[in-house]
Amino acid sequence: MSTFAGNILKLVTGSVFAQGLGVLAAPIVARLFAPEAFGVAALFASIAGIIGVVACQRYELSIMLPKTDEEAANLLGLSLFFVLITTAISSLIIFFAGDVIVGLFKSSELKKYLWLIPLAVFVNGTFLALNYWNSRTKHFGRLSVARVVSSVVTQAGNLGAGFSGFVSGGVLIAARVLGQLVSTAVLSTQTWRGNHRLFNKNIRWKKIIAGLKRYKKFPIYNTWSALLNTTSQFLPILFLAYFFSPKIVGFFALGRQVLFLPASLIGQAIGQVFFQKASEARHQGQLGVVVEEVFRRLVSLGMFPFLVLMLLGKDLFLFVFGPQWSEAGVYAQILSPWIFFAFIYSPLTFLFIVLEAQKEALYIDVVLFSSRCIVLSIGGFVGNPRIVVELFSFVGTIILFCMVFWFFSKAGVAPKKALAILCRSLLISFPGLLIISWSYYVMEFHFLVTLGVCFVCTILYYTLIIYRDLYVRMQLMAFFKKLVYQRKF
Repeated sequence: MSTFAGNILKLVTGSVFAQGLGVLAAPIVARLFAPEAFGVAALFASIAGIIGVVACQRYELSIMLPKTDEEAANLLGLSLFFVLITTAISSLIIFFAGDVIVGLFKSSELKKYLWLIPLAVFVNGTFLALNYWNSRTKHFGRLSVARVVSSVVTQAGNLGAGFSGFVSGGVLIAARVLGQLVSTAVLSTQTWRGNHRLFNKNIRWKKIIAGLKRYKKFPIYNTWSALLNTTSQFLPILFLAYFFSPKIVGFFALGRQVLFLPASLIGQAIGQVFFQKASEARHQGQLGVVVEEVFRRLVSLGMFPFLVLMLLGKDLFLFVFGPQWSEAGVYAQILSPWIFFAFIYSPLTFLFIVLEAQKEALYIDVVLFSSRCIVLSIGGFVGNPRIVVELFSFVGTIILFCMVFWFFSKAGVAPKKALAILCRSLLISFPGLLIISWSYYVMEFHFLVTLGVCFVCTILYYTLIIYRDLYVRMQLMAFFKKLVYQRKF
């Protein structure tokens, strides 16, 4: 299973298992914790995420590029060195500006947990560096295990504390950090056992400095690009906290989490394998083929479920999470188009690295950041959180839609092919959506009946997708045959 699809399956298997735990636990956690607790946890994750994404100064991306593992090992060392520096700087920021941060976002409870931010930054940065090293060496199984471990520890912490009566935002924060810490420790141990001789023999300060100079475009352009991109993703949480309250932030956080968790886990898995494959394909003149292949499968994978959420989001949240979360369901419906295109866009962003288009990536992130600041400010001053979410989703969808066409053009594929793929997937989805809409809105069946209809339509949709894709069908068959063989022997 060393093929492109096989490597994706390795990562997706772990991602799906981790996602499944999150999905199964989410209804229970949402009933144990109030929206305000989710809001505080979301604020913490936003601040830690914004700092953590630049913990390596983006040198982690360069690990994939050298021809030799010896040079890549020194880039891993360089990345971890910058993780230590960023952690130290974040500690100073929290120490001297903690009260300012708490006052800005009107959350006194957040102050108790700010000290965990440097730890979260260190753990996230270390995982990022090891993540790309293991992608380079094609140890995708390790990454899959790490994701499962993170999910198990996080959800166990949430449920254990929740049932014990500890239901503050701090519990959600601590469980999240603990899950990341344990999974990073597991990945670090596996990486060291497999590569310690290579590291000890080849990592030298002289070579690290050479790598710092050779790949200086990454901190110059990609750091700012990543900072802008990540900040723009968390902007709705920051603006909602500034203009409204932690409760509103909690509604948005849960609505986005339910949509974004499976999309990000599967999208990241595909993206990592795509990065490795695209790096090879560019030298072989096959980049356009790989881009079109990945785009088609991303669209096929995500189109139907996101359209269903647009139809039934509010009622689904009422049914799964309880009456207090109906507003989060409305937010989920509004955000569905944006999350769908983000799901497609995220793996394709590795093309910026493959094509060494760091300047273009920075310009695009400036546009994304600026446009979101403007529309979120407009919505905030209007005083309606739904308008904030609507404007954010609409502008994000339009920009990401345009970016897909830009990626196709840069990869040497006619952009009209992207539109054709989207239209084809929409047509395949239409009969199922029509049946679901008819059962719930016309016939007014009980929601449980509609869920059954959704399940059947979803199975039929993905069966058709697999039937139409010979390559995926063959890889799935090989994957299951391997499982059967391993069980026998």
